[in-house]
Amino acid sequence: MRYGFYLPTRGELASAANLGVIVERAEEAGFHSTMISDHIITPTEIRSRYPYTATGVTPSAVDSLEQLSLMAFIAAKTTTLRLVSSVMILPYRNPVVTAKMLATIDVLSGGRVTVGVGVGWMREEVEVLDGPDFDRRGAASDEYIAIMKKLWTEDPASHVGEFYSFDAVRCLPQPVQKPHPPIWVGGNSRAALRRAARLGDGWHPVGANPASPLHAEELAGMLDELRQLTRAAGRNPEAVTVSYKAPTFNQSGSATVQGRPLLFSGGFAQTLEDVATLSKLGVSELVFDVRSDGIAQTLDRITHFARVIDATKGI
Repeated sequence: MRYGFYLPTRGELASAANLGVIVERAEEAGFHSTMISDHIITPTEIRSRYPYTATGVTPSAVDSLEQLSLMAFIAAKTTTLRLVSSVMILPYRNPVVTAKMLATIDVLSGGRVTVGVGVGWMREEVEVLDGPDFDRRGAASDEYIAIMKKLWTEDPASHVGEFYSFDAVRCLPQPVQKPHPPIWVGGNSRAALRRAARLGDGWHPVGANPASPLHAEELAGMLDELRQLTRAAGRNPEAVTVSYKAPTFNQSGSATVQGRPLLFSGGFAQTLEDVATLSKLGVSELVFDVRSDGIAQTLDRITHFARVIDATKGI
């Protein structure tokens, strides 16, 4: 089992000094990857339903470091951590510029980029950024993935599509990783599963969504569906990595929803048991939320999960 952690992107915890200390400590602790989230602007009025709270209300924080700039910064501060966009909202950015920026970070980091992708939930943000029609963002995102793959693997590359077209161009240097950086499709929806099966090198679900938390039984069913969809797409299910985002609810006692225990809601022993359960299901990477209100507590959480990493080596 490999382990990742959420990187702070906002507030005092996301200062240059704090970020440097956090990633240094995480590398020492044995973490494999860091997850870097994506928001560019915050509209003053948001009608879109936020999918990661039970109420659907967007959190009040409005500041956020830009994702790709932060990935480049962290690349320079680390030597082994994988740099994961978790997730990059594809409709936010021009796909050619995005492909170039990701290739640059991959080259300068020595091949440590993983491209987690999603289609986004905030209509207002996509519209401000002059993205494609929000209601067709899934189809546009599929095309953007195809464009990035072409630019990363073909020289010259050209594209004629519904949302974007360009004649033969050269976009060098291409990424260090071959054929290209891994693409993980984020999201728990059936559309996300289908996209992962057709286009992704990995599936990157959110396991601790309080609006609809994933229990082990639901995750097992979705993984079975992913394997079936991947075979139907003519691909090998074993080639699709599963990276499960599982922020902890409560390390001192078990939490339940509708009478069933939530994964990673108990103490140390329960955490080890849950790791073993997900490993058997086919999960190869677990992502924990170590963020807190202060740097001292965040570093303490990293130390706590270092114990989990040490105790589960070989799983």
